[in-house]
Amino acid sequence: MNSETIISIFLGVGLAASVGFRVFLPLFALSLASYFGVWELNDNWQWIGSVAALITLGVATLAEIFGYFIPWVDNLLDSIAIPLAAIAGTAVMVSTVANLDPVVTWSLAIIAGGGTATAIKGAGASTRLTSTATTGGLANPLVSTVETGAAVVVSAASIFAPILAAILVIAILVFVFTIYRKLRPRTKS
Repeated sequence: MNSETIISIFLGVGLAASVGFRVFLPLFALSLASYFGVWELNDNWQWIGSVAALITLGVATLAEIFGYFIPWVDNLLDSIAIPLAAIAGTAVMVSTVANLDPVVTWSLAIIAGGGTATAIKGAGASTRLTSTATTGGLANPLVSTVETGAAVVVSAASIFAPILAAILVIAILVFVFTIYRKLRPRTKS
């Protein structure tokens, strides 16, 4: 496996993690990167760098970001976004991974891309539900701000410093797992 392949995997994992925070923002970032020639995508994914894709993903990104700032609507968006995150996480991995056999590419995309995006989106949805239950939704805009900021940071790191993005993803997943372990109900032995 050459360094281009490894870097492309880091890019895909980073963008998939970002999808866990905001579904459309990482796709928009990838579209921008492709449009401006920062990243070259697989042949079947060249369309994502088109002007039409750039505009569509840009509008979808803005709608998603602003939608998450409306209490109760944000919980509805989460119920839709969890399955979309799995699909989008898989898609960004497939679009970015270079020089691998299609079976390996799709396996990696489903497990690392879709799995990472779903884990992060599920943790975010749980956080938002807890915020809604404990604050009546008043703290939800703060949760949304943190998630959007994380999506921007991880997306930018993925595009400009994929190795750093991979490290960020590992840190995020460790944090999510640690919080999950602390919050889950304890069983009596």
